Amino acid sequence: MAASVFLLVALLGCSEEKKEEKKAAAPKAAAPVTKAGGTLVFGRGGDSVGLDPAYETDGNSFMICDNVLEALVEYQDESTALEPGLAESWSISPDGLTYTFNLRKGVKFHDGTPFNADAVVFSLGRQMKERNIKFFGKGWEISPQDRPPEYWVSMEMDKTVGSIEATDEHTVVFKLKRVDAPFLANLGMDFADIISPEAFLKNPKEFVRNPVGTGPFKFVEWVKDDRIVLQKNPDYWDKKAGPYLDKVVFRAIPENSVRFLELKTGNIHVCQFPNAADLPMAQKDPSMKLISQPGMNIGYLSFNHTKEPWKSNTKLRKAVSQAINRKAIVDNIYQGQGQLAKNHIPPIMWGYNDAVPQVEYSVDKAKALLAEAGFPEGKGLEEITLWCMPVAR
Repeated sequence: MAASVFLLVALLGCSEEKKEEKKAAAPKAAAPVTKAGGTLVFGRGGDSVGLDPAYETDGNSFMICDNVLEALVEYQDESTALEPGLAESWSISPDGLTYTFNLRKGVKFHDGTPFNADAVVFSLGRQMKERNIKFFGKGWEISPQDRPPEYWVSMEMDKTVGSIEATDEHTVVFKLKRVDAPFLANLGMDFADIISPEAFLKNPKEFVRNPVGTGPFKFVEWVKDDRIVLQKNPDYWDKKAGPYLDKVVFRAIPENSVRFLELKTGNIHVCQFPNAADLPMAQKDPSMKLISQPGMNIGYLSFNHTKEPWKSNTKLRKAVSQAINRKAIVDNIYQGQGQLAKNHIPPIMWGYNDAVPQVEYSVDKAKALLAEAGFPEGKGLEEITLWCMPVAR
C-alpha cells in the first residue's frame, strides 16, 4: 500500500449563477445569496447507473440520490463532521455495541406514506445477509436480493451489524457484533439512505429508475443518457434548508469541452469538471463564476497485489512510485488545479495523516530500486496493462 501512487485533484464547478439548496451537487461558496424559485440546469460528465442507493457505487447515481433521499445522519457542508439527518438524536452504549436512534416525527415520503422506524428497518435490513430484523408494526416481507448491495458488503456491515429493531414508531436500535469506530459515519453514506418501503414493494425492479424518499426534491423523469429531472418537495421537513429551486435538471454531457460550450451559450447553468485549459477563459468571463474546492476523490495508480512480482516485491513497487513525477502531472495535466497526494484519502477526510512523507520523484533512485528488485532497466518485467475508469475529470 505504501508504494501505491495517488494524485489528489481539486474537483471544479463553474456557473453563471450560483443557486444552491441543502444538498446541491455542485461545490459551495461561502455565504451565497439565495434566490428562491426557478430551474437550475446542471451539466455533468455522465448519466446515473441506477437510483437505488443500496446497489449503486457511482458518483453520478449518488448525485441524484443525495437530493431525493436522506439518511439517519448527514455530513456537514464541506466537512466530514456528522449532524442529525432523519434521526434528530442518537446515543451509544458504554460498550460501543448498541446504537439507539430517535427519529424525526411528522416526516413523510414523497408518496405520502409516513417515515418511521419500520422504514429504517426495511431500508437497511434488506441489505443484510442474515436479516435479523424486527418491525414495530406489521412490517413487510423482504424478498431475496437480485444483486449484492456492494457498499454494504465492502464496508463489512454484515460483520458489524448483528440486528436492527424498531422498538417503537420513532426509535431504532442497532445491536453490533463488534465495536466499529466508523459505524456512525457509515450510516451517513448513500447506501444507508432510507427509502419508502411501499414504493419499493409496488415494483422493486422499477424502483431503481423511480426512487421515492424524503429529500428536498422529488424524482420526476429520467431520459437515459440525456437528463434526469427533479422538482421541489413542498412538504420538505427542514424548512430552514429550502429547497429554494422549483426544479433541477441534470444533463449528461460526456465531453468536457462540449459541456463548457453549453455553459457559454447559456444552455446550462453549472458546468461540472471543465477542462483545466478552459479555466483561464472562465476566470476572465464576468458572466461566469468559478468555484473550486478540494475534492473527495483521488487519482492514483494501484498495483494488483494478487499477482507476482507485484505481490511480494516491495522494491519494485517503490521503484515505480519514485519514477512518477506527481508535480508535473498536477502542473501540466491539471493546470495546477490539484494537490500532491501522500495518503490514500484526501486531506479533508477524517484519518488523514499529514505526517506521512511525500514520495520523492527520482529517476536515478527508481532505476537503482529496479536493479535491486531484480529487473535492471526494467528487463524481465512483463508488459503492464493499465485499466482506467471511463469517467470525465
